[in-house]
Amino acid sequence: MRIITLNTWGGKVYQPLMDFFTRHSNTTDIFCLQEVFNSPNVRNELGNVRPKLFEDITEVLPHHQGYFTESQYNDEWLAIFIKKDIVIKNHGDIFVYWHRHSNFGGNGKTMGRNLQYIQLELNGKPCTVINFHGLWNGEGKKDSDDRIKQSQNIITFLKQTEWTKILSGDFNLEPETQSIALLEDSMRNLIQENNITSTRSSFYTKDCKFADYTFISPEIKVQHFEVMQDPVSDHLPMLLDFSL
Repeated sequence: MRIITLNTWGGKVYQPLMDFFTRHSNTTDIFCLQEVFNSPNVRNELGNVRPKLFEDITEVLPHHQGYFTESQYNDEWLAIFIKKDIVIKNHGDIFVYWHRHSNFGGNGKTMGRNLQYIQLELNGKPCTVINFHGLWNGEGKKDSDDRIKQSQNIITFLKQTEWTKILSGDFNLEPETQSIALLEDSMRNLIQENNITSTRSSFYTKDCKFADYTFISPEIKVQHFEVMQDPVSDHLPMLLDFSL
């Protein structure tokens, strides 16, 4: 099974992004996406994002079913697109920082952060795929009390299911943080294992070149993992090909 994870940057690199989805639609079972919008009323300060990006992606992925969840009304969403022939056992989301519609005054520290998940069976074995966009606080990607608590809440959710788990997304964290180390206690960090030196594209001009991670349960068999070099966002896509 193949998963591609990507922070879409709200579709700012629109046509290359759409071409990317079209190019990989036949070979990718699941897309886990962050910063996806589906509202006519998007905040002006977000810049040239596509307000109906979820619908745009749905159009270029006709053989996938899209699932979305919002943390804030008229703001960014998490979205998972999964091939329609894959049987879904359950799907939903759970908050690991604040709560839905908690944001006030445009303060990013008050934006609720949720895990979006889909549970399925692969070769008769249960698997939970989790999509995540971590806390942005305007103070870089170092540890903070809120980020450590967020990781602790993620671990609580992971322990609540005995299913094999894949957790991926934009964590807004540097590699050498306690917030990441907490997750490494029970999950394999494929960014660290594969000596990845950056998950950011040339569109990103700041110093820290890390934000995105893929964590997996130890029993998962990795056929292939890479950070793809397609410049379709200020983040780079992560590709995981695996079996159970």
